[in-house]
Amino acid sequence: MPNISRSIPADRMAVLFAVMLVAAAGNTAMQSILPAMGAKLHIPDVWVSLAFSWSALLWVLTAPYWARQSDKRGRKALMALGVVGFFASMALCGLILWAGLQGWLAAGVTFVLFALFRSLYGGLGSAAPPAVQAYVASRTDPEERTQALSLVASSFGLGTVIGPAIAPFFILPLFGLSGPLLVFALIGLAVLVALRWRLPDDVPRFAARGAIVAYPAAGSSPQAATDEEDEVVDQSAAAAPPLRWTDGRVRPWLLAGFIGGQAQAMMLGVIGFLILDRLHLRLRPDEGAAFTGIVLMAGAVATLLSQWGLIPLFKLSARTAVLIGAALGAAGLVMTGLSRDLHGIVIGFSLASLGFGLFRPGFTAGASLAVPRRDQGAVAGMTASINGSAYIVSPAIGVLLYSWNAMLAYGLMAAFCGWLLLWGWKALRQAQPV
Repeated sequence: MPNISRSIPADRMAVLFAVMLVAAAGNTAMQSILPAMGAKLHIPDVWVSLAFSWSALLWVLTAPYWARQSDKRGRKALMALGVVGFFASMALCGLILWAGLQGWLAAGVTFVLFALFRSLYGGLGSAAPPAVQAYVASRTDPEERTQALSLVASSFGLGTVIGPAIAPFFILPLFGLSGPLLVFALIGLAVLVALRWRLPDDVPRFAARGAIVAYPAAGSSPQAATDEEDEVVDQSAAAAPPLRWTDGRVRPWLLAGFIGGQAQAMMLGVIGFLILDRLHLRLRPDEGAAFTGIVLMAGAVATLLSQWGLIPLFKLSARTAVLIGAALGAAGLVMTGLSRDLHGIVIGFSLASLGFGLFRPGFTAGASLAVPRRDQGAVAGMTASINGSAYIVSPAIGVLLYSWNAMLAYGLMAAFCGWLLLWGWKALRQAQPV
């Protein structure tokens, strides 16, 4: 880290790294305990899933606004706002859950208040990631900017691994399932203090904008920050018509991202409930949360392996990454749906996550390569919208189908991947850039 940037000292880079890390880790930790929370409070599974979807919706709606505000109100201020939203959401959700588990609040009241306080994370937490990226980009020289941006972006992906990995250790005797939320609230408070204490709000050296980051979910693909070289102006951009969603160059890639994203979001929404049922842990939800954390961590590691290892190693093209990812995703989903023990679930979920780890950067790169430089900002916004929108409705739909029949839900997920493979074999070949 000391050699990453000559412009930003190592201690300040560590603070920026921590802001991104805690935002992802805390959310994925909460994701790992939500099914167990519903089981303990006897709340229907689909309503538990909707609490997660509500937060994702707010993230998607507010992230573009906060990204623009960071240019007007300052990057440090927006980082602080995002961390405050994270801290307040975790603390209040943890206290409400603790009160509900102690019997001081009715289950319905507990759930409504829990969902309400979750909105603080979705509505305010999305302010931090683009502000961090803009802060780094505006204070680093062009030759070191890409490496510095990659470092802070990797912390977001690393957080998806750390969150479910350490959450079970924070299920404490006194606080039970609310323990992970309260501990992450304290971590968020420590990050906020470090941010205020160690990070100066100095004048930027370069003009820069932060990329909108997709909603963090365990096992999902981290979105890398990019160096857009804002100081270089494309004179043809002003005269060119705006890029549209129906543009034939990007439409196949966006459709591929939409279809594959629905399958991945459903998989992440259902997995915690599958573990409770297949391992017979509905009456022991604390154990269920621990096993869910193990499975989500395995999936996150597989996702990072595909993106940080397989894609660079084999130099996969965008089309190849999408098609191989769809095939692995379908196989992993079928295996997960048929598994009856923890070993089978871990292997199946990891295989599917490996596939989705190839698919998501594949469709993102394909859409980016399909258009010239002047349209890169527009296509980046489109892919970010596709990535985030999948977590709004699909997890709840997947859980609803799962409540009727497990194989119906997993069959639909696998069908999405199978359709993507068959349709994409021809459609994405035609969409290859020339």
